[in-house]
Amino acid sequence: MALSLNIVGAGHVGRVLGRLFHQRGVFTLQDVLTRSIASAEDAVAFIGAGRALAQAADLRPAQVWMLAVGDDQIAPVCAALAASGLLEGATVFHCSGAKASTELQAASEAGARVASVHPVRSFADPAAVAAAFDGTWCGVEGDPDALALLSPACEAIGARLVTIDAAAKTVYHAASVFASNYLVTVLDAALRAYVAAGVPPTVARELARPLASETLANVFKLGAPGALSGPIARGDVATVARQHAALQDWDAPTAALYAALVDATTALAERKRSGAA
Repeated sequence: MALSLNIVGAGHVGRVLGRLFHQRGVFTLQDVLTRSIASAEDAVAFIGAGRALAQAADLRPAQVWMLAVGDDQIAPVCAALAASGLLEGATVFHCSGAKASTELQAASEAGARVASVHPVRSFADPAAVAAAFDGTWCGVEGDPDALALLSPACEAIGARLVTIDAAAKTVYHAASVFASNYLVTVLDAALRAYVAAGVPPTVARELARPLASETLANVFKLGAPGALSGPIARGDVATVARQHAALQDWDAPTAALYAALVDATTALAERKRSGAA
């Protein structure tokens, strides 16, 4: 019989992993605890299994625990569960990309094996992610015994695993922020600048689409230096100065963002010219 799994905190990530573990028969879903019974019931409905709870006192012991709570709640939630005596002999993991498995120290001290499993995906649409999870990379680190259990479990739901240096976990997560969140911010600046030049918003998205999509394709095909083009890559400092001045007249925060990227892009252009990767 599949090992029992309790989920504490069932936001987008917890729901997706819970659904996949249930659908693939990896774990037997037991208790799902969130801040309110309404959200717990909603999570159970999405997952398709489990008992919805809003009180930690109602939790039953389980062989595996997934803490899919906010980063700042991992340690205190873990400490509360450890104090309750529920974690002894269990495998406990969290899903944070920013925090290491050391956040689960209280569980370790209570006799549990601990790890972290971070899926490198955007979970804005949980149903879509769950439907197309196969091939998703997950950064993992933690106790060898915990990873010996969790690695095949994650592979069974289609994950591809890469081991992360726990000491560099924050830098690892910053990489994901650059690749996803800040990419959105930069594209938003581009769209707003097009609109400021008189382009209708719907047309602005169509103007940016091929530039952004082709640039991304080139980065992953050629590497970042090989994909770089534009005035900085050409050494056209006069154009860069004019653009910055124009942006300053239009919108100072956007001009500051533009200026902040100049040095990093200049360094990238140097790597391009030198042939460095």
